[in-house]
Amino acid sequence: MSDSLVIIPTFNEAHNIGRMIDQIQSLDIGIDTLVIDDGSPDGTADIVRSKMTDKNGVFLIEREGKQGLGTAYVAGFKYALEKGYTYICEMDADFSHNPEDLPRLIESVKSEGADIAVGSRYSQGISIVNWPLSRLILSYCANLYARWITGIPIKDTTAGFKCIHRKVLEAIDLDRVGSNGYAFQIEIHFRAWKAGFKLKEVSIIFREREEGVSKMSKSIVREAVWKVWSLKIRSLVGSL
Repeated sequence: MSDSLVIIPTFNEAHNIGRMIDQIQSLDIGIDTLVIDDGSPDGTADIVRSKMTDKNGVFLIEREGKQGLGTAYVAGFKYALEKGYTYICEMDADFSHNPEDLPRLIESVKSEGADIAVGSRYSQGISIVNWPLSRLILSYCANLYARWITGIPIKDTTAGFKCIHRKVLEAIDLDRVGSNGYAFQIEIHFRAWKAGFKLKEVSIIFREREEGVSKMSKSIVREAVWKVWSLKIRSLVGSL
């Protein structure tokens, strides 16, 4: 078994997930893949099963209905800890995150002193391709807003491409993580930082998906707006 696992939540990613698994498997670092599928009606889980063998390190958790990003990652984190993985990665299935960047993220945690290595779109200017200006402004301002309120010492607080050392997840009470959209990423970064762990940004190029449909919604934005205040206040009163 590898010491590294990448967790990929999916909902209707049949156009992407097979190619993504193949590219991860082709990396020379030896990393296992866990797909967490929320009942995709397009056959995403069937494609994952077709990629699974007894020895290739591809695994699948199927859940009933669309339960959200945050709960998918929490389920994946618990799986990773139970199975003994040391380096636990998050990434999207839609190729907005380049699987070839996984070795750099893992190496940053293995050898460069990071407890969480964050694949950052904003650590060296703006590294985003094919986003409309409105989406770029929303994301950039959201990160400024989250940093201003929480104090998290990274520029890309909402990044969903990262590697986390297992000791971070062991120190966080995962059952208290309450966010379920992109606010989940802010919450993980905030809880880790407040627990004394080191966050390091690794610059990546983020590309807008070419296949499938974005999961962004107004409810996800609203959750993020209010969640940062909740995290800050709970931290101040000692109830994080």
